[in-house]
Amino acid sequence: MSGRARVTLFGMLATLLTSWSLAPLVETSGWLLQAAALLGAQALVGAGGRRIPLARWLTVAAQALVSLLLLALLFAGKAESTGSGPLAFLVTDFGGLFRQGVRDVSEFATPAPLTDGIRLLLLAGVLLIGLLVDVLAVTMRTAAAAGLPLLALYSVAAGLSAGRGGAWFAFLLAGAGYLLLLLAEGRDRLAQWGRVFGGAPGGRVSAASGYGSGAAGRAVSPVRTGRRIGVAALGLALAVPTVLPALGGGVLGAAGRDSAGGGGGGTISAVNPLVSLQSSLNAQDNRVILKYRTDSPQLGEQYLRILALDEFNGVKWEASGRPLTEVPARLPNPAGLSDKVREGAVEVRTTVSAADTYAQRYLPMPYPATQIDIGGKWRYEPAGRTLVGDQLGKDRFQNVQGAQYTVRSLLLRPTAEQLQAAPEPNPFVRAEYTKLPDNLPPVVAETARQITQGARNDYTRAVRLQDWFAVNGGFRYDTKVSSGTGSQAIARFLNDKEGFCVHFAFSMAAMSRTLGIPARVAVGFTPGEKQSDGSVNVSMRDAHAWPELYFEGMGWTRFEPTPRSGISVPDYSRPEAPAPQPSAPSALPSQSAAAPAPAPSRSDACPPELRRLGECGGAVPQQGAATGSDGPSVGAVLGWTAAAAVLVGLPVVPVLWRRRVRARRLGSREALAAWRELGDCAWDVGIPPDEALSPRQAAARIVVLGGLDREAEQAVHRVAGAVERALYAPPGAPPPSETLRADVEAARVALVAGVGRWARLRALFLPRSAARVSWALSARLAAIPLPRLPARLPFPRRPRTLRR
Repeated sequence: MSGRARVTLFGMLATLLTSWSLAPLVETSGWLLQAAALLGAQALVGAGGRRIPLARWLTVAAQALVSLLLLALLFAGKAESTGSGPLAFLVTDFGGLFRQGVRDVSEFATPAPLTDGIRLLLLAGVLLIGLLVDVLAVTMRTAAAAGLPLLALYSVAAGLSAGRGGAWFAFLLAGAGYLLLLLAEGRDRLAQWGRVFGGAPGGRVSAASGYGSGAAGRAVSPVRTGRRIGVAALGLALAVPTVLPALGGGVLGAAGRDSAGGGGGGTISAVNPLVSLQSSLNAQDNRVILKYRTDSPQLGEQYLRILALDEFNGVKWEASGRPLTEVPARLPNPAGLSDKVREGAVEVRTTVSAADTYAQRYLPMPYPATQIDIGGKWRYEPAGRTLVGDQLGKDRFQNVQGAQYTVRSLLLRPTAEQLQAAPEPNPFVRAEYTKLPDNLPPVVAETARQITQGARNDYTRAVRLQDWFAVNGGFRYDTKVSSGTGSQAIARFLNDKEGFCVHFAFSMAAMSRTLGIPARVAVGFTPGEKQSDGSVNVSMRDAHAWPELYFEGMGWTRFEPTPRSGISVPDYSRPEAPAPQPSAPSALPSQSAAAPAPAPSRSDACPPELRRLGECGGAVPQQGAATGSDGPSVGAVLGWTAAAAVLVGLPVVPVLWRRRVRARRLGSREALAAWRELGDCAWDVGIPPDEALSPRQAAARIVVLGGLDREAEQAVHRVAGAVERALYAPPGAPPPSETLRADVEAARVALVAGVGRWARLRALFLPRSAARVSWALSARLAAIPLPRLPARLPFPRRPRTLRR
């Protein structure tokens, strides 16, 4: 491998190791593999451009262009398109996804969910740093200056992840990567002056051998000295902050306290909870984030609502900007609620306790709330009837983290007859909540009209839409699909018929608006799971989204189009009296029908949601009798097993490789192959090969540096003699000795016995002779014919003009 190729490789490695400091900022680290692949492609383009050779600026431009194209291909289809063609994708979608990532970064506390926008920011930032490192270290040949972009990357990551564990390990990786880059560049510079000289291992060379350094007994290589200095400096940088308490507040210190952070694990702090809803549904740990007690007679209706998304701009649903007010002592009556329905409602009291790891700025509470008792600074948004944390200082906001509060709310019980007889909605409400973007595909409105054909009122249309999604439309609930939220995503969802609650809620709300029914999307949590002590636990996987439709006299009314196991449709959405199976059946039979009931019982007709809450009669099901959604999936088990097998088997690969090479060389019974194996055995224990010596001189060098005994010395010289006969004997000479294999094995055993334990382990698991693999690969790459550009391009010369 050439010196420049080595610097290129270590520059990429230094960038990747420094990028590890960004890992604590997000929940998963899978993006690092993508970053490694993209950095490798970027480095290959740079190496190819320098080999042609191209001008420096052309090489850098080619690297930037290829990096941009790879990012575009990687994130293709992740954002909604408002145009057509590749130019519209790169300018509109790519830029929109980048802006979405910036918004996600400002809305989330670390570790944030790995949204497409955040992943784009991470990969683009790492590629930019990698390009700067490559330009400075390889193109400009100033590896020391390459530490500046690496320091910038580490400083940003350390500042954002303050308070997280493992800062010392991230610093160790970043420092080691930079030192390796400096050593590679230094070795390349020394190679320009000739052979890099080095001495023998300590304790093996006598003063009279000719291979030592006189009285000192050894010569120290400048490269080896540089390694030692670098390792010592890195160790001091890690050890000094732990010894001096005054330095504890630095980037490696114990971290300052964030006002929005907690003492426990990662927090969830999203201004728009839809960004983290999919990651919450797919969470592995399924943390309990809310606990509550309530006197509600219907726990199945105890949804905890966070906020309402009432504006659809064609790219996503979002909460419209509305003015906030002070929180009144008692909230006003809900919009559109008539006195008759209000009189039939029951006011319930709910006491909620939020976990220290849940830092949502919007307050989860039942809808519609009438009174809230909570400490802190909160603001009230009247249209959505939500409470929002007020600003406490610069970049600090009130949140629900660790809060305990009490909410009084109305348990509304509208009937199907009341909903069917609802009058026309308020003109202002209809105009505000039936707006649709211009880019909504026609298939959305056409499908809505086909499903509701023949319906005589808005209530019947809403129920038909709900049943089409939840029961008879052939939809499948799947949390792994892409969480697109725009107009094209709705059309794809109607065609593919698979998604999770976001897709069902968004699609039903959009289709309701095409029918003239005011609609919006609510985000929050399903009722949770009742415990033996009467409390209810709400976990991350209870995150949910559902549509709310407006009916005059009843106000905003919940519907449930998601065919998810454990969710029941509201009673008022069943106009034809009680049915044997009132809940929306799951489209995943492996989850909903995992264990059939042994005998018919009264609870067979009970929805899974009420069964979890203990409202079906009898005891609450045990934790082990869940639907089967908890626990790792088969794919996760296989993935972790494969990863464990790779980690266990990776150290064995060099051992098996060396044994295979040794068996092949010695099995050939050729003197040159046996000599190559003897030289590699000596190299593995710290005696590098010297191709300038004759076989006899090289054998003497191995004997002296290896400190071999008499028997091993004779074996080495027999192999050297066989090599000389193979190289210089006339044709017809006798074949090599049959003892070559035994001689090499005897010399190898003696060489290994003459070094310490760590040297033997390194020779076994990290053999130095493995460098021949990279040499062979480099030689093959160098043998690939590449076109060369002419030194001077044949541009026509400009004719001279004669002055007169």
